[in-house]
Amino acid sequence: MQSFRADNSPITYYISGRDHREWVLFLHAAFVDHRMFDAQTAYFKDSYNVLAVDLIGHGQSTDTRRGDSINKMSLWIYDILKKEKIEKVHIVGVSLGAVLAQDFANRYPAAVSSLACFGGYDINHFDPGMQKENFASQMLMMLKALVSIKWFARANRKISAYTQQAQDQFYAMNIRFPKRSFQYLSSLGSMVNRQETAPRTYPLLIGCGKYDLPMELSAVEMWKKAEPQSRMVIFDDAGHCVNMDVPQKFNEVLQDFWAEHNILCRD
Repeated sequence: MQSFRADNSPITYYISGRDHREWVLFLHAAFVDHRMFDAQTAYFKDSYNVLAVDLIGHGQSTDTRRGDSINKMSLWIYDILKKEKIEKVHIVGVSLGAVLAQDFANRYPAAVSSLACFGGYDINHFDPGMQKENFASQMLMMLKALVSIKWFARANRKISAYTQQAQDQFYAMNIRFPKRSFQYLSSLGSMVNRQETAPRTYPLLIGCGKYDLPMELSAVEMWKKAEPQSRMVIFDDAGHCVNMDVPQKFNEVLQDFWAEHNILCRD
């Protein structure tokens, strides 16, 4: 993929090509970077234009200015779409990327062709008890990182992936995460339970791995109940980062989801 630096932001983004009709945007999990979607880029680049970003504080997106934070990601992504003349995009987010994907869809629904969120939760209706539990677990992981990034990365890979190969890939990216980048995640809460979900003009796919945390499985089930028109998938042999644990199955699910969407649009 070719890399580019976004205007007026710290964000580096990557494009695989511009020859196809439709665009796909991949938003990665916390503590890694756009490379967590290498298997998806390789799979889809011959049929879609693929756009990926390094979120603020991750990968190559670390040249920040005062006031930069995660709550500006949606605006920065929208500016990238305008710069690249991309009118609509299929958005795929995993974990933190799923939160940002929803925030973008809340703000710019007209730019969304479809929304696919994995290892996430409904940011517009996040159960307060789950939110408290999620915050406590994040604080514990942060304390580990402040002591030792290696300790943090070793613990995080087992939470974030199920297969040994995916754990090793996650660790190799996580170990490069700068401690100072935690500060950019502090505004994440400003995206949660701030508005009601507007009627969706695009299809929604949600899911997680069978071996993800029980809280995540419950969050996805609650989301499905709140939006019964959505499509829900639970991936066998996968944990939190399903695209890394079972890339072939993940790719096929996305491919079928987008194909079904295109058929409905033609009808």
